Amino acid sequence: MTAHLITPRRALLLGGAALAAPALARAQGLPARPIRLLVPFSPGGSTDIHMRGLADAATRRFGQTVMVENRPGASGSLGILAMRTSAPDGLTLTTLPITAVRNMLMTGDINADPTADCAPVLHLTGYLIGVVVRKEAPWQTWAEFLAYAKANPDKINYGTAGAASTAYVGMERIARAQGIKWTHVPYRGVGENVQALMSGQVDAAVDSSGWAPMVEDGSFRLLVTWGAERPRRFSQAPTLRESGIDMVFASPYGLVGPKGMSPATVAALHDGFKDALHDPQHLAALERLDMPLMYKNTADYTSFLAEQVAEERDAVRTLGLRAR
Repeated sequence: MTAHLITPRRALLLGGAALAAPALARAQGLPARPIRLLVPFSPGGSTDIHMRGLADAATRRFGQTVMVENRPGASGSLGILAMRTSAPDGLTLTTLPITAVRNMLMTGDINADPTADCAPVLHLTGYLIGVVVRKEAPWQTWAEFLAYAKANPDKINYGTAGAASTAYVGMERIARAQGIKWTHVPYRGVGENVQALMSGQVDAAVDSSGWAPMVEDGSFRLLVTWGAERPRRFSQAPTLRESGIDMVFASPYGLVGPKGMSPATVAALHDGFKDALHDPQHLAALERLDMPLMYKNTADYTSFLAEQVAEERDAVRTLGLRAR
């Protein structure tokens, strides 16, 4: 499923007038204490950088501090696991990456709903995922890369950020659709994945845009991107759809709180974070990270999340995904 995409630049133009309203003196319906925002990835990564920018903008909107706490590990699942034990007062939230949903289905009861203890607030964004190779690689295009992989089963090794990553699921779905056999090499994050490509341990790295500096300096070649449209910064690379593969992968995520929050609390959180999401400084940060604005309100995000769980349950079954 493709979420509705709005580029940060366009959102900045469209939302400027609304942002002229003064910051909230304090969010209605929330206790006058700091809000904890659990980020289930390591400091310094795309998600951490994004959420710290959003937290700064939200602090200005709410009139009370929004603090980021990193809870890395388990494919992004530790944020939701920690949040589940928190009081439903609106003061503890976490990002819910699709990798966490997938990992919990892989490690637990596949028929269970891993989001049952969550109260969705709003959907935020997703990642720019791309396939990169070294500059000296023989493949100049994605079509050449696919043709070689088809003609040479098990000769291509590709790296991702792990067996629960959207990059892995996407590559395996592409392999099934195209009749390809290639070898997956999981790493602990985009940093390790990029280093593995640099050193020649893998033929390609498939990941979010941690590879961007190497593409810009000419060390890597970007063959294809997986979004609904070409990113501004890398408009030379086609999308999967433009390459004849009707798939879109953005690994989207939103904000959730613990089950049991009152409607007034959810509404206060939604309104404050929606304003923060459209803050000019935050939109500029999204632009730098090549991350599209994918806003959905509480009701739409709730429906979207249910669809994601169903899709990921099917992917786990179809691809035979298991925790390692």
